[in-house]
Amino acid sequence: MTQYDYDLITIGAGSGGVRASRRAAALGKKVAIIENLRVGGTCVMRGCVPKKLLVLGSHFADDFEDALGYGWTVGEPGFDWSRLITAKEKELDRLEDVYHRILKDSGVEEIFGTGVLADAHTVEVDGKSMTAETILVCTGGWPKMPDIPGIKHAITSNEALELAQFPKRVAIVGGGYIAVEFAGIFNSFGSEVTEIIRAPQILRGFDEDARQTLAEEMKKKGIDIRAETVVEEIVKDGDGYLLKLKDGGVLDADLVMYATGRAPNTHGLGLEEAGIALDEVGAIKVDEFSKTAVDHIYAIGDVTERLNLTPVALAEAEAFANTVYRDSPTAMDYANVASAVFSQPPIGSVGLTEDQAREKADIDVYVSRFTPMKYTLSGRDEKTMMKIIVDRETGTVLGCHMVGLDAPEIIQGIAIALKCGATKDQFDATIGIHPTAAEEFVTMRDKRPAPGKD
Repeated sequence: MTQYDYDLITIGAGSGGVRASRRAAALGKKVAIIENLRVGGTCVMRGCVPKKLLVLGSHFADDFEDALGYGWTVGEPGFDWSRLITAKEKELDRLEDVYHRILKDSGVEEIFGTGVLADAHTVEVDGKSMTAETILVCTGGWPKMPDIPGIKHAITSNEALELAQFPKRVAIVGGGYIAVEFAGIFNSFGSEVTEIIRAPQILRGFDEDARQTLAEEMKKKGIDIRAETVVEEIVKDGDGYLLKLKDGGVLDADLVMYATGRAPNTHGLGLEEAGIALDEVGAIKVDEFSKTAVDHIYAIGDVTERLNLTPVALAEAEAFANTVYRDSPTAMDYANVASAVFSQPPIGSVGLTEDQAREKADIDVYVSRFTPMKYTLSGRDEKTMMKIIVDRETGTVLGCHMVGLDAPEIIQGIAIALKCGATKDQFDATIGIHPTAAEEFVTMRDKRPAPGKD
């Protein structure tokens, strides 16, 4: 019997890697996890958590204004960006310590460095070789930037979370969820924000009503969305920058941020040399059980470019542990996975978009738009949109989408219903909690006319 140094070596200590390693160790396996940055990965250190903290901080600008409508007298509020960043970093340090403690208590050995595959059972870290019966790759993704003149002057979301000084004028290039989230953050803290997108509308892939509603609300807040616009060059201009646009226009900014997508973090890991197949964007190809083209090597999380969400990586880690160590092959179920965009206002979404649903079935669509109760006294001009998409033949709810206050919190509960195969009749039979926005999902009765019909 071949003897290995470890039963499992995990490359990448993000959410998926930590979860898989812990599960294997709990089953009595000898496990090592390799990381060359901070333990916690994109979500905890460079994504979801620090971004959400900035979103929460930025909301106070509106809250101070809204308080006046409720009888509060509020003095002129002041804001210190550096204090927020310092507090955020302190929280990230705390979380990283928690991860270190969890790994230690689980019996997982941490190795700092870059893991490079030498063969199906060997990983090299800074010239030192170590072997394992099974190798798990979960190195996540990394922001990508276009190759245009002056791109060196731009930052990504990584750097945006650590800015030493707050910018007065911000140009954000990109129309995805990271772009709209940071547009909301900078705008609410007081920056003049311009968002530049190639497409006609933000948030490609989301439901059209959600996209349109959010774009309208962002514009109300003063965010300038430049649709069908391309940046050709970035030029340093004193303390700021000039963005030269394809149409000949020029845009001034103190900060240029690119949020034009993320790429699987597979470069320099020895994957192809070890026989692991990559797709056209550099993601690791895996089967339904997360196994690569090489026996004994698996991959989960964003590096596989399946569904890039932290809870999905955690679920893939559980499925990996079941498959490899519990003698219970488990394929990840990607149907009806809820997601959120922490824009301002936020989006919550689960199931099919209207366009996706129309390709699969004859559907009925229910849409409601209203002013949140919080704003009836404050007078804020912001609307909530809720939408239900239903299979006309079976009555099954195929998708639910919301833009507005608490949308992510509300959609999380709705996701359970969709996972259970709930029908519109069951939604209708559910008694709402009054007065809440969430009750609208169980009180919508009027169908939207089908396209082409009055």
